[in-house]
This record gives sequence, structure tokens and C-alpha cells, in this order.
Amino acid sequence: MPESSDITGLVLAGGRGSRMGGVDKGLQNFNGIALALHTLMRLQPQVGELMVNANRNLAAYEAFGAPVWPDVLADYAGPLAGFLTGLERCETQWLVTVPCDTPLFPQDLVARLAQAAAKDDAEIAMAAAREEDGQLRPQPVFCLLRVDLLESLVRFTHGGGRKIDAWTAQHRTALVPFDAPGDDPRAFFNANTLAELHQLEQR
Repeated sequence: MPESSDITGLVLAGGRGSRMGGVDKGLQNFNGIALALHTLMRLQPQVGELMVNANRNLAAYEAFGAPVWPDVLADYAGPLAGFLTGLERCETQWLVTVPCDTPLFPQDLVARLAQAAAKDDAEIAMAAAREEDGQLRPQPVFCLLRVDLLESLVRFTHGGGRKIDAWTAQHRTALVPFDAPGDDPRAFFNANTLAELHQLEQR
């Protein structure tokens, strides 16, 4: 099983924040600290190394103390651009991705993804959570990836591919449900608007 020291954590903060009125989502306050910093602090005990993928306000992100890398693909190409940037910069055998807008993600996220990857001999382990309609759905931005998938992702994105699930479907993927008794049903709620962010704060 991959040890935490074999895993680099990547906080995805490279989006346009269009549903938040174009603000830089990772720099919005959550209980008094920037969302992306909150995410970094929640991820830090779970991994060996940390980095951030951001495309603007780079100095503000650098102040959080982890290396910051902008997308290697132009035009805000979505989460896969962040995956690609992370895999290119990753110096461990595994990379785990976490978006900056889901502040309550599980504190045993990485351990459970790593366990499933080892058990299924998978190249990718992806979280799945129950949504409000009761359906268990993949959460593709919460992914543990083998670093040697870089070449495959370069090919996919250079061919114009942008959908995470279309790419992960090409690889052995373990889906990891986070719906056991004791799992927080809101762990994967993400804040797309400032109102949703305030709702999460009040929980």
C-alpha cells in the first residue's frame, strides 16, 4: 500500500470561479481563512508533499508555503489541466488531487484511496459519495493517481480530451465509497457560490 510519504497532495485552485461571479475561489474566506489554505492544512497530515495548482494571484497562493504551479494547458482547461500540471511536477510515486472548494473532505481520504489502490492493484483510486438524491456517485476530482500515468494524460489532453471520466475510463480505476456509518454525508459538498460557502461555514 502506498505510504503517505509516497504521495504528493495537489490542491486544485486553478478554475475561473465563474459561478462565484469570477472571484478566485481558493482565496475566499472559510471560517476566517482562505479556502485553499484550509484545504492544504486538512490535506497536509495525509500526504508527504504538497503543491497548489493556481492560475492567478500566484503570490497570494505562494504565501501559504507550498509550491504553486499554473496550468501547463492554456485557457482554463479544467481539472485535467491541474492533474497534468501535478503529474509533471510530482516527485513521488503517487499524486492525490483535492479541489479547493470542498472544505469538509474526509480526514482519512488519502489512506482509504491508497488502501483501495493497493487492494485492486489500480492505477487510479477515485472517491464516491452519496448525493442528496441518495445515489452513490464518483467524485472524480478526488483522485489518487500513479505518477506514471503522465504520458497517457499528455496524449489524451493533447488530443483535445477534457473530461476526467473519459480519461480515467482508460485505466484500472478503483471506486472508493465514502458512505460508511460515521462518514460525514456532507464531506464532499462543494461551494460553487458564496451563499453555498456560507452554508458550509454554518455547519
